[in-house]
Amino acid sequence: MASGAELVADNLACRRGDRLIFTGLSCRIPASGALIVTGANGSGKSSFLRVLATLLAPAAGRLLWDGRPVVEAFSHYRAAIHYLGHLDALKPALSPRETLAFWAAQRDAGTRHIEAALAAFGLDGISDWPCRWLSAGQRRRIALARLVAAPAPVWLLDEPTAALDRDGEERLFAALAAHRSGGGRAVIATHAPIAAENAEALAIDEFAPGPGEFAGDPWAAAG
Repeated sequence: MASGAELVADNLACRRGDRLIFTGLSCRIPASGALIVTGANGSGKSSFLRVLATLLAPAAGRLLWDGRPVVEAFSHYRAAIHYLGHLDALKPALSPRETLAFWAAQRDAGTRHIEAALAAFGLDGISDWPCRWLSAGQRRRIALARLVAAPAPVWLLDEPTAALDRDGEERLFAALAAHRSGGGRAVIATHAPIAAENAEALAIDEFAPGPGEFAGDPWAAAG
């Protein structure tokens, strides 16, 4: 884990189709930091996370990781991020244990964290059941357990509490605290309260474009 690295968004703008969603967005997430992103439906929370995950090109501005523009070191940055979107990305025939082993292999993490990941999200008793037997909340727990099974310095979480019961939420908050205590960082888009000590808040509605505003150069020219 890059212990002293910062994730920096510098004057970002995002366009979806013909619509400019947000503009002039800057923030900094240091080691052990957390940023909680809030806003109305359609205000750009998910789009912001997708820009941070390099799944969307910013319409203007740039991202920096560990002091380097992301456009100059995609592989270095992508190896440092773990993005969890709205979909749980589970194969119905696989068990939770098999699912975590698959994701751990994608990061060359081996199997050493899998038991801890299952325990962290209360999946021990169903670890060998096919995912098709599981509830929406249990499937969400498996998706979140990937964060522990295949560690990465930066967690990008889009509505991570969706479908979780109170016990699942508390397990998520505990995993988040442990991640940050080890120097990890997190950016969380949410409508629900998130227990994250000393987290920064970002209201994305504040970066809505004014009348007549437009975006600048695309990602390929950023930086």
